[in-house]
Amino acid sequence: MTNSAMASGLLTIINLVFQFVSLAILARVILTWLPMAGIRVDPYNPIIRLLHQITEPLLGPLRRLTTFGMVDFSPIAALILLEIVRRMVQGVVVGTF
Repeated sequence: MTNSAMASGLLTIINLVFQFVSLAILARVILTWLPMAGIRVDPYNPIIRLLHQITEPLLGPLRRLTTFGMVDFSPIAALILLEIVRRMVQGVVVGTF
């Protein structure tokens, strides 16, 4: 396997991981809107718990810095931070960083 093929495979895995975490954050945001639409969300549902386990390590610390009054901007900050880190990691893998 050549270095470029290995780098390409690694970049694909990196992108998939970052996309998965980003989608988990978006899913968690949408879940917070459901009760306002009259849809009950069971916090003990295994899928809901998995989303919290995946996203809380990132959202929790950011929430302390990005909550203003009743508005929580931590998902937006997390998505921006994820994109910055993804690009930095890709740069390291490709060798341009």
